[in-house]
Amino acid sequence: MAIVRSKSSVVIPEDEKSFPRFMLKKFEEYGNNTAIVDSKSNRSYTYRQLISLIKKCGSGLLRAGLKPRETIALILPNVPEYPIIVYGATSVGVIVTTLNPSYTVDEFVYQLRDSEATHVVTIPQLSQKVKEAASKLNIKSLYTLGEADGFMSMSTLIFGDNGSLFQFYEPRNWREEVLYLPYSSGTTGHPKGVMLTHFNLIAHKYQISQGGLTVIQTRVMLGLMPFFHSYGLGVMLGAGLFFGYNVVCINGFEPASFLKAIQDYKISTLTIVPPIAVFLAKHPIVLKYDLKHVEAILCGAAPLGEDANMQLKRRFPKVKFIRQGYGMTETSPSLMTQPPDKVKIGSVGMLLPNIEAKVINLETGALLGPGQDGEICVRGPNIMKGYHNKRDATMTTIDQDGWLHTGDIGHYDEDEHFFIVDRVKELIKYKGFQVPPAQIEDILLSHPQITDAAVIGIPNEEAGELPKAFVVTKAKLTEQDIIGFVSKKVAPHKKLRGGVEFVESIPKNPSGKILRRQLREQEKKKLKSLKHKL
Repeated sequence: MAIVRSKSSVVIPEDEKSFPRFMLKKFEEYGNNTAIVDSKSNRSYTYRQLISLIKKCGSGLLRAGLKPRETIALILPNVPEYPIIVYGATSVGVIVTTLNPSYTVDEFVYQLRDSEATHVVTIPQLSQKVKEAASKLNIKSLYTLGEADGFMSMSTLIFGDNGSLFQFYEPRNWREEVLYLPYSSGTTGHPKGVMLTHFNLIAHKYQISQGGLTVIQTRVMLGLMPFFHSYGLGVMLGAGLFFGYNVVCINGFEPASFLKAIQDYKISTLTIVPPIAVFLAKHPIVLKYDLKHVEAILCGAAPLGEDANMQLKRRFPKVKFIRQGYGMTETSPSLMTQPPDKVKIGSVGMLLPNIEAKVINLETGALLGPGQDGEICVRGPNIMKGYHNKRDATMTTIDQDGWLHTGDIGHYDEDEHFFIVDRVKELIKYKGFQVPPAQIEDILLSHPQITDAAVIGIPNEEAGELPKAFVVTKAKLTEQDIIGFVSKKVAPHKKLRGGVEFVESIPKNPSGKILRRQLREQEKKKLKSLKHKL
């Protein structure tokens, strides 16, 4: 029984303390290679153009009055201008927080207020929702890519500035100064701002250089995962651009257009989540497209089942490797990945360089050995600074010895490959998106006829998990009444797709905490019973 340490290590230089400058130096190596392209419009930028436009964006933001340490919120779909704004803002010291564009107005308000954002960038199609949210807050300026009433043009700011005011912001303390503020629900509760520093992100790029993304000769990467999500922000706009890939932006999953983009742009590296992997492995429409140029499949956000893995191999015989990985928003985001030459089906991989891990007993905190399930804890240079304005939540997640408690239950084997088997945390993972049960429970309890409620995730092969509600009511309501009530208040991925069950009481412990594990066990028994009958 011991702490597991990475098989390799990297030196993180002390002389490079600005993450955007570090990235732009790397971009210079790729010159006129395409960096990012929109799959529908074919609008694209080379690395050389990215560098120029990032500097113009930074200069334009300074000219518009933004100041270092202010926060700008991006409410955008996957567009080629996303990295221009992200790196343009952070280059001049502005903190970036990213929001899911499918959020409701109330969800916009929550994150904008919590992140203390004072500026917002969006698209014309979302302008009314954003304007409504901003009217309830102290927002200084609203920008849109394109034209919208009451918004300044971000397009004009980027393309119209001469870049004369641009100067890289120099962080005084690269280990402490935050530049990204993505949101995560952590192990429990409402979404929290994850403070990622210059040091975290530079360290992460050195770590994946040694053990993360395997660079293949044809560098064209799928850009389907949302850029606001840690997967999109850290892997596509981070690792993908760092290694000189052409990132092909795809907005939303629609089978035919998704497959056509892979075919037409000859995408070689698929960065996906398990529901997409299941689709690629099993859906007959996939066979209608020429996907023989796919060389690598990287799957994250949730464990990929053995059956889907084997079917993927049969569908894509020319793929050099199908690798799983593991990480969190709180870890910049990567922690583990499968070495290309040591893939074990079902494993999320081995530790990236400079990371330590341990598995502890859920009750006692005692260190566990190979093959023993417990909570996985990690420590390393890519671990977040903490949660924004949430000292107690930070202390709950990162202990005094620097160990981040992931909330995931798993084990490692004799070869130090890790396996995730369950979650201590109560987050629901729907198609790679985080659904915090507490947030939906609060909405349910706001209904005048609902007296108590609990929400859990129920297994689903296609989506991973579906949110299901258990409710206690004081008047007659139908399942559709409740589903409709919640749907109006949440983003699509938080809808009660797993249904509603009416119960007499919600199981709780003596302190009043909902026993979600008990509800999940009940659901597992129902599923087993149903399978037995079939």
